Amino acid sequence: MAKSRTRFVCQSCGATQPRWMGRCPECGEWNTLIETVIESPTRSALPDQSHGPESAPQPLPDISSSSDVRLDVPMDELSRVLGGGIVPGSVVLVGGDPGIGKSTLLLQLAAMMTADDTPVLYASGEESLQQIKLRAERLGINSANLYILSETNLDQILQHIERLHPRLAVVDSVQSIYTEALSSSPGSVSQVRECASSLLRLAKAQNIPTFLVGHVTKTGVIAGPRVLEHIVDTVLYLEGERFHTYRLLRSVKNRFGSTNEVGVFEMRDSGIVEVTNPSEMFLEERPNHATGSAVAVTMEGTRPLLVEIQALVSQTSVDYPRRTCNGVDMNRLLLLTAVLSKRVGLRLADQDIFVNVVGGLRVNEPAVDLAIAVAIASSFHNRPVHADMAIFGEIGLAGELRSVSQTDRRLREAAKLGFKRGLMPKSRGKIGAIADGFQISTVGTVAEAVGLALDRTNA
Repeated sequence: MAKSRTRFVCQSCGATQPRWMGRCPECGEWNTLIETVIESPTRSALPDQSHGPESAPQPLPDISSSSDVRLDVPMDELSRVLGGGIVPGSVVLVGGDPGIGKSTLLLQLAAMMTADDTPVLYASGEESLQQIKLRAERLGINSANLYILSETNLDQILQHIERLHPRLAVVDSVQSIYTEALSSSPGSVSQVRECASSLLRLAKAQNIPTFLVGHVTKTGVIAGPRVLEHIVDTVLYLEGERFHTYRLLRSVKNRFGSTNEVGVFEMRDSGIVEVTNPSEMFLEERPNHATGSAVAVTMEGTRPLLVEIQALVSQTSVDYPRRTCNGVDMNRLLLLTAVLSKRVGLRLADQDIFVNVVGGLRVNEPAVDLAIAVAIASSFHNRPVHADMAIFGEIGLAGELRSVSQTDRRLREAAKLGFKRGLMPKSRGKIGAIADGFQISTVGTVAEAVGLALDRTNA
């Protein structure tokens, strides 16, 4: 019989404490400790080790590499984030806000992986067969090799995976399933930990790649114990605003690839569609010669992206001017505002400042500092930025510009999209040839950059 004990579990980070405390000592969050009955699994739920280890240690040179046996993913953006395909036997955890498109993306992936007439299993603990059928009809999916299972019992799901031996297995979601070895409810710390461990053992033993859907907390992290993210091989987050059509798929952990890649998707009535040219998408509705608009070149992993930064500066009607931003860090905006006031001489103390990154994208790279500053100056002076100019660079507190990495790739991406000018900090390295007629302006201070960026002919 399972042994149980009462502990207080943090709903933010999953840490357990012997008594209740107002603040979790692990993550520092307040009022997140919930009294929970934690059970140890029975002996039948643990792997059988009575016969000793089944494998023997091998010398490193004798172990064959499996890097060339990845399963091809027809969706290039997803393949990029996974590191070039799906590794057999890997376990991938996909998290995201409710309604962001996790189930839609994985159902489309499951249908794509049936192209070679091999079975794929999609097990859902949250929807009935009829509900999944309705979504499949909306997405245009009607594959005979896609098997749908509506089940919350982990033991039943494992039996179907072993019997079917699918090319890919999807479990939606890990918080909705349970094992009979534990008496706690689905979604509890012990259930989530044991269910994920059982699915991992089966995936490794049968060499079946498995995708798990994970709920997130109000802070945006995977719900359940923190050990859940340590158990799986890859952790992906599907991000985006529910009222915007674009979605970003980020990797925060990947044992088989880089965590610097990001996939860009668009949500449509027919499902999630990959975006092959994200920069063009983010700039397609940019107005010509509008004040307060600047194009920044940022890096999402190894991919350069051109995004439009918009700023609006207006006379305040209250004692304390407002600073509002969407898509950039508020503290960064306050820093840039202080630098513009002190080093450039802009009188912003009595001005409301609003900054927005078009398309619902969130950028955290310091290289967008210069574009934000130029957009604010453009709105303050009511002069547009050169329409064919791409801008990037980090701003220091002394008003100096600091160089950023991968300069050549940023400039080539701008030239490919038709931009004729590039405004950037002075670089110590030599910049290679970009494109015919492409002008590069290098400056040392933000004041010089503002002077070169504003187009006085269209003022």
